[in-house]
Amino acid sequence: MNLLLRTATLDDLSALVELESRCFEVARLGRQQFRWMMVEANAHLTVVEGDGHSLLGYALVLFRQGSTLARLHSIATDPRARGNGIGQRLLEAAETAAREHDCAYLRLEVCVDDRQPVALFERNGYSNLGLLTDFLPGHRDALRMEKRVVQHPQALQRHVPYYHQTTEFTCGPACLLMAMGALDGAVPGNHQDELRLWREASSVHMPGGHGGCSPHGLALAAWRRGYRVRLHLSDQGPPFLNEVRDAGKRDVIRQAHDDFCSALKDTDIEQHLGEELDLRPLLESGGQPLVLVDGHRRSRSRAPHWVLVTDFDHNFIYLHDPNAERSLQRRPQDCQHVPVTHQEFERISHFGQGKQRAAVVLYPRET
Repeated sequence: MNLLLRTATLDDLSALVELESRCFEVARLGRQQFRWMMVEANAHLTVVEGDGHSLLGYALVLFRQGSTLARLHSIATDPRARGNGIGQRLLEAAETAAREHDCAYLRLEVCVDDRQPVALFERNGYSNLGLLTDFLPGHRDALRMEKRVVQHPQALQRHVPYYHQTTEFTCGPACLLMAMGALDGAVPGNHQDELRLWREASSVHMPGGHGGCSPHGLALAAWRRGYRVRLHLSDQGPPFLNEVRDAGKRDVIRQAHDDFCSALKDTDIEQHLGEELDLRPLLESGGQPLVLVDGHRRSRSRAPHWVLVTDFDHNFIYLHDPNAERSLQRRPQDCQHVPVTHQEFERISHFGQGKQRAAVVLYPRET
């Protein structure tokens, strides 16, 4: 059977409505809804045309402005044409459409009882994010599934190992271990190394609980281990001070900050003050940047969060996120080389009420 995949046009409306009625017991989309998807919605509708110009299937993908997550709203194959690989072709077209719209993830919901579609998605690498009860028409349960459709292009020759933080407050040390491992070509350290770095670099800035690591403290910890370090800051004052209400804790932050600044004077750590953070020259010159980001955008946490930048290309900046449990991606393998659009990175790399920026960039040890 000859198959042609193309973008749907308004001339396909009648055929799409007929196809919808053959594929689903409860018609999900009518003529006006298909028209709206084509003309007004932020969506892409692919159809499969068979012999005789008949429509044998479609895939509808929805996009949201500023989001790297696309949604496969529906995918349908004419029951009379199944067994010809149409579903596979449509799914591949949907993933291509997501990538072309700068989306790194494609998410969908599928009825738990529809074994063939579930099997198709599983074969194509979609992971199960959970059960949605009474989600579909007829009070049917659905599986929410998702796939990362953009993979790291391996543009850099350097291998960046992944280390998963073992506590909720050691994202900075975990990133530092990954950066040192990348520069040394070695496996990152262990839990003991992680806590040792935390003790060196921490200051009290979290709303409650343990202290987190300041950029100054992480820069000093890396420098003491022989690495060349650049410190990028938008503000010379103590970070996170406006996020803390407790007067005693604010005093501790100031004292820790003053102590770090005093220690920095006795080092050759380069300090750059300003709002701009251009990652391209830092990475191309061999640097490994740790960047402090808005914790809520990355992990639904109020506290700022350290991530490691691993690479960049025209569309995305890639991150290692050390916190898999609280990450939106959930699994450790999905927290490596996480693709974030340049626009989204610009948003998340400002933190706190003052929209501060901070980065610690490591370079290879001096020989």
